Amino acid sequence: MIRRRGETEKRRRGERTIAPPPGLRVSQSGFTLIELVITVAVLAILTLGVIPLVQVSAKRQKEQQLREALRDMREAIDQFHREALAGAQYQVNQGTTGTGGVDPNSGLPSGRGGGTGTGTGTSTGTGTGTPPVANPLADPRVRVFITDQTIFTADNVDRYPPDLDTLVKGVDVLPITAGGLGRRGNLNYTATEAATQDQAMPKTKVYLRALPIDPMTGKADWVLRSCYDSADSTSWGGENVFDVHSASKGLALNGEKYSDW
Repeated sequence: MIRRRGETEKRRRGERTIAPPPGLRVSQSGFTLIELVITVAVLAILTLGVIPLVQVSAKRQKEQQLREALRDMREAIDQFHREALAGAQYQVNQGTTGTGGVDPNSGLPSGRGGGTGTGTGTSTGTGTGTPPVANPLADPRVRVFITDQTIFTADNVDRYPPDLDTLVKGVDVLPITAGGLGRRGNLNYTATEAATQDQAMPKTKVYLRALPIDPMTGKADWVLRSCYDSADSTSWGGENVFDVHSASKGLALNGEKYSDW
């Protein structure tokens, strides 16, 4: 009787009454306080376990980026050094082809290497001499040589990059085929071939697209070392850039210092 009156009142107000299906019990109870506490505790434990894993993963990713940045810069430094030596050798070849010529096999000025010695008897003896000098122009990794040798100061006779900016800005180079072996005076090439190749115009070659950012410091504040600095030196001598290291004082996941990489 009471239920019917309630339905009648709702119909008067325009409300619809949805009756539950037969046999379905409607429960008005919710979560208890104990269930909520247990749920929050489990979520907290899971969160505390996931956060360190995320931090370790992020740190490992930064370490991989640091290794790649160091490798790219060191490869650029070594390639610059090889092509700078090739440019110096080219100048030597050009300066000596008028007198002694160039060895067509090695590309070096005639007479480089060899030795002198003294001996006793007819078939035995001892001798000393300087070994043949390696020809940088014959290095298969060297396809061009640096033409501008004025960027190297008297303190940088080893011809490493004077700074990292030089690797980004680039230097003028010529291909090895363009007079790289001192064509003039070499009997293997005609005068026409030598003159044509010597007229090639230098092009600017860059060794780094951009100066990498140290992922550990967020800046391009690399620690430089010249070939005259000791391995444990804390300051850069300034003669050239022989090696680079991270400025971070942190420790890697393997316990090593980033500055030692």
